[in-house]
Amino acid sequence: MKAVHVETGRHFYGGAQQVIWLLEGLVAAGVDCELVCPPDSDIASRASALGLSVVEMPCAGDHDIRFMWRLRNFLRKAKPDLVHCHSRRGADFWGGRAARAAGIPAVLSRRVDNLESSYFSRLRYKPFSKVIAISDNIATVLNTAGINSDRLVVIRDAVDVDSVNQAPEADVLSRHFDLNEEHFAIAVVAQLIRRKGHRFLFDVLPGLVFKNPQIRVVVFGVGPDEVQLRALARKLGLSGAVKFAGFRLDLDEYLAAFDLLVHPAEKEGLGVAMLKGASAGLPVIAFNVAGAKEAVAHGKTGALIPAGDVESLQKAIELMIEEPEMRRSLGAAGRQRMRDEFSVQAMVESHIALYDQLSNG
Repeated sequence: MKAVHVETGRHFYGGAQQVIWLLEGLVAAGVDCELVCPPDSDIASRASALGLSVVEMPCAGDHDIRFMWRLRNFLRKAKPDLVHCHSRRGADFWGGRAARAAGIPAVLSRRVDNLESSYFSRLRYKPFSKVIAISDNIATVLNTAGINSDRLVVIRDAVDVDSVNQAPEADVLSRHFDLNEEHFAIAVVAQLIRRKGHRFLFDVLPGLVFKNPQIRVVVFGVGPDEVQLRALARKLGLSGAVKFAGFRLDLDEYLAAFDLLVHPAEKEGLGVAMLKGASAGLPVIAFNVAGAKEAVAHGKTGALIPAGDVESLQKAIELMIEEPEMRRSLGAAGRQRMRDEFSVQAMVESHIALYDQLSNG
């Protein structure tokens, strides 16, 4: 079987990582894969370094109708059995239409949970034989928007537990972030955008730091809200407690050295950052929103609290500080749950079964 994968995002965020893991697994299973992605994109560099087949193709987003014609012409020459589109930025709308114009069945992975009108959903997803939701939550959103259940399949995003270093060097946080063993280190891993909810954590930090001066928060990620969040940290007197670390490709090497991962997102499709945190053996505190309910098992691998409830957020963090044995127990359970329920191998096998179903149907 030959499959062409289309990922038009430029940055190596969680979705792009999923594409790489899927491609590696598919190729190892004997599926002939090619990746179509923008020139000089992060995923192009990563895929090439791993020896995956990469076709660089410009795409300027949903308004770039020329991308459809470029992709259609490529597909007619490549003659794959299937096209798998992975992202919003032109890949879904034009990718599906290019595949249809080339006479090739196509599927789409949907990773975001923002609700669309029924009209635009039907228009966007019409060319796809199946729409893959990365969580039950997203499947519900799509069904509500008018996508029939028989066109939906849930294949959860995965995490490579073994890629996370479980024994980072003792001084790793000191070298990277000027933290020492007396600090209580909290990681926040998310794009710096409003729906990720950084402001809720910042709101409770002054009180937390007053009671627990050893708290340090390292914010991983980039985004349009960075200037605003840095200003908020200064305004709240948190400059010594909060460190902005930017986007880091080496996070797997030292995430396990942290004590806790907090993910206060108001909306979340599934939340690869939470899967990563659990894989690193960290308990995870998150708002009790749709995707987080699948990523975190409340009371077993972390804590889910009502969205926007800053008082409960503060209490949950304080409890984690006060109960180190509970913290270790939750972290160990989270790591095992990732291995049991969110493995890359299971994700790859589910995709292969879907591909076989479509090619034989």
